[in-house]
Amino acid sequence: MIYLRLFAAFAKVGLLGFGGGLAIVRLIYDSIQPFMSMSREMFANIVAISQITPGPLAVNTATYVGYIAAGIGGAAVATLGVVLPEFIIMSIVVRMITRFK
Repeated sequence: MIYLRLFAAFAKVGLLGFGGGLAIVRLIYDSIQPFMSMSREMFANIVAISQITPGPLAVNTATYVGYIAAGIGGAAVATLGVVLPEFIIMSIVVRMITRFK
């Protein structure tokens, strides 16, 4: 059950989050509050850690929050949730571009 909620929360972030990592920090924070109570200070620390590690902020934050919530499986599910919507959208766009080239 926690895996499905993690996936849904981060899929929403992946689908609706535009403007880069710092622009969607509030969306990420609001998305995780229903199933995981986290203080603003702890979330700020997660964002700071996500910024100094290589990779996109949303992916790093999803991985870290998923790991805190449900271990390694939670990290994998949250990361997949944030990446999958963009992958599907880009696959559709690329297919349309090659078709109408």
